[in-house]
Amino acid sequence: MVIEIIFLILLGFIWTVFAVVQDLKKREIANWLNFSLIIFALVFRFFYSLFSNQGNYTFFYQGLIGFAAFFILGNLLYYGKVFAGGDAKLMISLGAILPFSQDWMINLNLALFFFVLFLISGALYGILSSLYLGIKNRKKFSKEFSNQFKNRKKIFYLSLVLGIIILIFSPFENILVYLALLVFISPYLYISAKAIDESCMVKKINVSDLTEGDWLYRDLKLGKTLVKARWEGLSKKEILLIRKFKKEILIRQGIPFSPVFLISYLILIYLFLS
Repeated sequence: MVIEIIFLILLGFIWTVFAVVQDLKKREIANWLNFSLIIFALVFRFFYSLFSNQGNYTFFYQGLIGFAAFFILGNLLYYGKVFAGGDAKLMISLGAILPFSQDWMINLNLALFFFVLFLISGALYGILSSLYLGIKNRKKFSKEFSNQFKNRKKIFYLSLVLGIIILIFSPFENILVYLALLVFISPYLYISAKAIDESCMVKKINVSDLTEGDWLYRDLKLGKTLVKARWEGLSKKEILLIRKFKKEILIRQGIPFSPVFLISYLILIYLFLS
């Protein structure tokens, strides 16, 4: 294993650990942390190519391409409302790290494999986190689940009818049994997710603790101004306005997702070094 790859692996690991710690403590990942990782990774790649790689800039170009590819991916996930801003920027910054090889195909496989690991780890992490929150706040969760169930009975009736229709045709194709099972349980998974969101992820905080990017629970009417609860979160200007009118407000918190980056990164590195 050559020294430049070891350096990139350690750089990505250290910065991702810092991002996880910050996310768990403050529920945000600072811009300076993500941007500094991009800068350090690309600057290292450039000077390594300049002085230690005999003027061959492939190592630097691979970093630029990885950064560009993950920039597109991170923005797609952000504007698709899958990622918050800090998570999207962490994904982008890792794009400058992950092209370990000077071979284009190896780097493409690494990037794709990392994303697949990320999807699998993210799904398992989301399920386990939701179970933990539901058990921890079981009284509020049970009450909210009951309310959600009453308000969305049509979804259950529709899934029941659709599932039965699929089962009727299952003797002709065994896989239809699994499809019917998925149709039956989907409404329960959806209602559970909604109940978790409403009962466990809404918190009242002092307006002095608001930070840029926090999500409002609902729209706020402040004098003649309407501050909307939107995916991009609160701006600094909106926070200053809220502090003039309110002492406490409700915000919606997401499950800290940065541990998924660390888990996926460590698995990728383990398999890459094996």
